[in-house]
Amino acid sequence: MTDPSKSILLVEDDKNDAFFLQYAFEAAGIPNPLVFIDDGQKAIDYLSGIAPYTDRARFPFPCLVLLDLKLPGKEGLEVLRWLQSQPGLRNLLVIVLTSSSVVSDVDKAYRLGARSYLVKPLTVEKRLAMAQALKSYWLDLNEFPTLGGCSAAETSNPLASVGFRSASTPAS
Repeated sequence: MTDPSKSILLVEDDKNDAFFLQYAFEAAGIPNPLVFIDDGQKAIDYLSGIAPYTDRARFPFPCLVLLDLKLPGKEGLEVLRWLQSQPGLRNLLVIVLTSSSVVSDVDKAYRLGARSYLVKPLTVEKRLAMAQALKSYWLDLNEFPTLGGCSAAETSNPLASVGFRSASTPAS
């Protein structure tokens, strides 16, 4: 079960999708604050805690990431690939939330560590049902893994104790 003070990182470039998802989260009674990032490179910077996201009081490390695939900067699959190259972040729970139902996208996302793959609901009712299901399973019933050797509930920067590689540094 998650601490309601822990944020959820929404990586979404469509402001309308972000607005309607926030509305659904509020209607579903999800107490966790949503942090919005609108491109893949910014998501990597946020998760890395590098400028301008170094202050974890202002930019808290999320308990869960909702990741669109079609993003400016770096696409969602590139963000997933980067996460898998970070030993301290491999356990971070990432749910792909995208418009794409292309089978190859689904398969790639799971291969790269996505914990779930959801196609964005088109109606208010289905969006609310999805938010309620996310709350029930991922936030109420789910036990969160540790990140970087620390409890997800306790860490401010899981990359501090592991070999951090920036998105521009290739994996060896």
